[in-house]
Amino acid sequence: MADASPTPAMPPPSTPAWVAPLAATLLMQAVASGLCQTLPVIAPLLTAEAGLAPESIGPLTAVTAAGTVLFLLFGGAILARFGPVRALQIGTSIALAGLLLTGFGTKLALLAASLLLGIGYGPTPPAGSRILAATVPPRHRTLIFSVKQAGAPLGGSLAGLLAAPVAAAWGWLAAVLLAAAVAAVALLAIQPVRARLDAERERSRAVSPAALFGRGNLAAPFRALRADRMLLPLSLLGLAFAVTQGCLFTFCVSWLVETHGLGLVAAGSVFAVLQGTGIFARILLGWLADRTGQAARNLAWQAYAAALCVVALVLLPADAGMPWLMLLAVLNGGLCASWNGIVMAEIARLAPPEHISDATSGSTLLVFCGYIAGPAGFYALVRASGGWDWPFLLVAAQLALAAGLMGVLLRRPARSRHAGSRA
Repeated sequence: MADASPTPAMPPPSTPAWVAPLAATLLMQAVASGLCQTLPVIAPLLTAEAGLAPESIGPLTAVTAAGTVLFLLFGGAILARFGPVRALQIGTSIALAGLLLTGFGTKLALLAASLLLGIGYGPTPPAGSRILAATVPPRHRTLIFSVKQAGAPLGGSLAGLLAAPVAAAWGWLAAVLLAAAVAAVALLAIQPVRARLDAERERSRAVSPAALFGRGNLAAPFRALRADRMLLPLSLLGLAFAVTQGCLFTFCVSWLVETHGLGLVAAGSVFAVLQGTGIFARILLGWLADRTGQAARNLAWQAYAAALCVVALVLLPADAGMPWLMLLAVLNGGLCASWNGIVMAEIARLAPPEHISDATSGSTLLVFCGYIAGPAGFYALVRASGGWDWPFLLVAAQLALAAGLMGVLLRRPARSRHAGSRA
């Protein structure tokens, strides 16, 4: 008689431990970026409502970057006390409140909103790096960091695809409310992973004003960049990329409307392509960095190519048509906005494990100096020159110069370049 006992069910394949952390950080990266990029996308309508010139979005974007710098300066204690997931939730709540402030439509409201958006974005880089550095396999570190950073252009692309048509059809306030609703849902969605990913938070860490603004807390990000010889040069190359990316993304829609005569929806579509291409480029170039083991050298060559693409975009005739604009948007998005994950993965690799958050904060601080100085300086140059060409050409020139300096450093003998590095 046949054995009628049931056959034991095969256990379901286990999910790698890094999948949930990657999903959470990718989601919050996309949301944080989407909240910040909503303002440039609806800038023509928003600045007109406040009685500002279209290029005024530049100083507002600089204020957003300054807000991020503020958090990175004093927020290390907050991240340590509450854990990276809770820090992401706190940051998203602050950014959401800032976005809703734009509903008043005044100059003061836009200024305050820009600052809060930046502060809210602040936890995203160090919290994401801390989560992934503790969970991802080293052999795929750059690829996984780049996948997470792909959330930045993903959020910007969605802002271009959704915010621009909604603003054109129902007004800019409707676009703001849509972005705020998406952020609120995402904030709640990552709560289930908090218990595991925030388990090692320092519950006794002080977060009083004295602790936050104390010299030790403020100096920690800069001290961490001295842990390896390559940390500072990588961060400075990231700064040059940030100047380029910040100017390109901040002024893209306004530039296309002003010089190419595009409508808001068409300009938003180009912006979406510019952002969206970066999604795939970050993953591809992150994979390439893992395969070659030459992340810094790859970044230098990428910077040269990106500078050339910016020059090609700005010199494109006004009557060239959408196909050429879209092609150059693909090239610029793929090269100017796909460096972040590689830089962050290298920072996490080179920094001592206990200083990964601080080193990421220090590197991101320098990068965001580019996001501040770039749009603010670009705005001043547009006002002074009366046009857009020279400001864009100078942006390309500084990126090429940074690539050249990195190339010089990489040609030094290995013993000189790595002196003082960790074993």
